[in-house]
Amino acid sequence: MNPIRARSLEDVTPRQRAIITFVVMISTLMQLLDTTIVNVALPHMKGQLSATPEQISWVLTSYVVASSILMPLTGFFSDRIGTRNFLLITIAGFTIASALCGLATTLTQIVLFRILQGVFGAALVPLSQVILLRIYPPEERGRAMSLWGVGIMAGPILGPTVGGWLTERWSWHWTFFINVPIGALLLVLALITMPSSSSRARRMDWSGFALMAVAVASLQLILDLGHRQSWFDSDLIRNLAVVCLVSLGGFIWHGLHRNEDPIFDLHIFKDRNFTAGLLIITTMTLGFYGATLLMPLMMVGSLGFNAFTTGLILAPRGVATIFSTLLAGRLVSYYDGRTVVAAGIILLILGNYVMTLFNLSTPPGLIITAGVIQGLGMGLVFVPISAMAYTSLESRLVSEATGVFGLVRSVGGSIGIAVISAFTARHAQLAWGQLRGGVQESSTVLRDWLDAAGLDQNAPETWRIVGMELEKQSQMVAYVDGFQLVFLITLAMMPLLLLFKGRQLGPSRDERTQNQGGSVEAA
Repeated sequence: MNPIRARSLEDVTPRQRAIITFVVMISTLMQLLDTTIVNVALPHMKGQLSATPEQISWVLTSYVVASSILMPLTGFFSDRIGTRNFLLITIAGFTIASALCGLATTLTQIVLFRILQGVFGAALVPLSQVILLRIYPPEERGRAMSLWGVGIMAGPILGPTVGGWLTERWSWHWTFFINVPIGALLLVLALITMPSSSSRARRMDWSGFALMAVAVASLQLILDLGHRQSWFDSDLIRNLAVVCLVSLGGFIWHGLHRNEDPIFDLHIFKDRNFTAGLLIITTMTLGFYGATLLMPLMMVGSLGFNAFTTGLILAPRGVATIFSTLLAGRLVSYYDGRTVVAAGIILLILGNYVMTLFNLSTPPGLIITAGVIQGLGMGLVFVPISAMAYTSLESRLVSEATGVFGLVRSVGGSIGIAVISAFTARHAQLAWGQLRGGVQESSTVLRDWLDAAGLDQNAPETWRIVGMELEKQSQMVAYVDGFQLVFLITLAMMPLLLLFKGRQLGPSRDERTQNQGGSVEAA
């Protein structure tokens, strides 16, 4: 037997555990990086592939839809072919699909290859989580989730920065090619390190899978296309909503009445801690992705920062998130996980409140302050919740639960982006109407503003400038309204924390005292 490999995941040595942790952590980072790394490259891709803005958006949509549909099947394939084999297949498939995306020369090719990339990448995040939960003992799972959380939180934040650099330095093709050497290294390390794992016979529930796939795909299409299709004013969106609701209802009915081998066991939602974790992480994701969407739009569109400066101002939030993610792993070893989460929620509330104070004169320092406070809060919430959700779940259900957890988190992000986009667009229109109503030639406020700007009220160019100023101010009002909505969403997280039951993660005071006493005696 290879000396580097153990007989089972629960039997790994510290050296093997370190290598496996590196493999799954970087796999998680690689998969999530690809959800945003292509964003800044889309304008370049649109020109080279002769695509319209609506067509090129399918480069993003196809990946998200494919990964969302396949993510809940993590438990099925882990059981059917074994965790080790499944990890190797997903890393290899994702790497090959990334190379094919980079080699694509037409829009059709890249959309097809992005679907393939989403299919293989879907399981990387939940599979990485379940592997870490198995190789670390219960008392160290908080630390394990902190390492895993670095990839989860850093991926979406670093994606646009890395993608922009690769696109400007070389070309958009390298936003995909970058995965090839990384994937090859991870595959080699997984081959020599991951222990063999058992499998068990399971039949595919094709009816359940079809219903789930239609429901997830319909929902993602509604969220991705809704803004461009005027939401429920569109026949397409209304029809998709009906399809989504019918197929979701059918999936739930089918799952409750199927006695063996469902896609995933719906009874996992009866576990109070798991359901509470889902609700909290979904709520946080709604606000996180909503704020992530608005911040760069506000800074470039309303405050006049260029893309590079915007990236520099937002970077401290990413650093703070990574720091707090690693810190949370240590804190849950000494304190009840609920206490750590509560501290994180308070920081999120504070950071989101600061964002509601933004205006057209906001200095970069205040934006950085809000971002750092947010970043500290996100890590303190995400890490304990990612471990606490599984504390009372049966071990046989953990693989399935991680797939569902990943799906709900992904859909939560999509909902957050869609809701905040629609909300700010609507409020920009309302603000424009209100501000426009106050612009009258007889207004003394307007005359004072024109005099201060050195503009002639009778010049045609003046009213064009006034219109641009109204547009900028109404958009800023909408951004602040959006930040207020994010703030209210974050407030809803605190009462959800009360749903958790039992001692969570951290050792009790008596256990700490015994450990300290044992250490003294040993000394």
